[in-house]
Amino acid sequence: MNSKTISKSKIPLFSAKSKSSVSINPSPFRVLLQKEISDQVRSWRFIILISLVILTSLGSLYASLGSFAKSVEPTNAEGVFFFLRLFTLSSGKLPSYVIFISFLSPLLGIGLGFDSINSEFNRGTLSRLLSQPIHRDNILNAKFLAPLIVISVMFFSLGFLVMGSGLIALGIPPTAEEFIRIILFIFISIVYVAFWLNLSIFLSVKFRQPATAVLMGIAIWLLFTVFYPMIINLVTQLFEPSRYASIHNVFVFQKIKFLLMQLMPGQLFSEATTTLLMPSVRSLGPMTVWQLQGAIPSPLPLGQSILLVWPQLTGLIAVTIVCFVLSYVSFMRREVRSR
Repeated sequence: MNSKTISKSKIPLFSAKSKSSVSINPSPFRVLLQKEISDQVRSWRFIILISLVILTSLGSLYASLGSFAKSVEPTNAEGVFFFLRLFTLSSGKLPSYVIFISFLSPLLGIGLGFDSINSEFNRGTLSRLLSQPIHRDNILNAKFLAPLIVISVMFFSLGFLVMGSGLIALGIPPTAEEFIRIILFIFISIVYVAFWLNLSIFLSVKFRQPATAVLMGIAIWLLFTVFYPMIINLVTQLFEPSRYASIHNVFVFQKIKFLLMQLMPGQLFSEATTTLLMPSVRSLGPMTVWQLQGAIPSPLPLGQSILLVWPQLTGLIAVTIVCFVLSYVSFMRREVRSR
């Protein structure tokens, strides 16, 4: 009886211990996410990219602080938004912080995602990973969320670094409206990087070789940045109305040209960030000069600026979701065989 009672008394203790040990085990997605974040942070590629972004950000900050006296002139309508000028000012020799971010964000997204899937496939680790009790979509979600989390931490750190430097240089804190505008700018920058990250992951799923994926990503970036505006300008010059055309025809022509330019993700990012960081921008699109004729130059309230850039923001989020859906469908339908 004693041995039986002892054995029976040991059973619930063992079962409770096993339940507690199972309950504290992390989920497979969490393990994958932590592993991907660790790989991203420790890679030389990430160290080189983040060093480039930090150096260019510090250079733009130095340039904006050097030419900061021009932004406090009495005739300047944005003279009260000191901290916003830190992100948009340039000395003429170095571009502003916004220009650097708009240029480096595509390279950052492409550089962190062009070999996310095909490298695993070429090493033969993808089939081994899928042989474990792990859902296939968890792998793709971890490949996307890990660099996005790292990029988000980096962008918020750089944004607060710029604000802290401005606080030390000026001696006054930013207003609540300036702080919200800067946070919205950082959020839009993260969405812009997420688009190029999703695009590079999609190319990593479609192409077997990482070199092909990165070359295709750079080619798409150059197409939307350099060649597409040139093509639009050449085509619109052929159909440009004469100076004797009616106002309606001129408006329709400018509206079509404006819509064609909205197909560029960089254009959406530029318009959204410019409107948020420069409150004097009161209108976007065609016929801006005629719409603002006779208006009193004054900064636009925060709510009106958000309404003005809402189409650009939703456009960036939409193309990001489209790229993620394409990469998700392609990865889920791809056949993975063990090597």
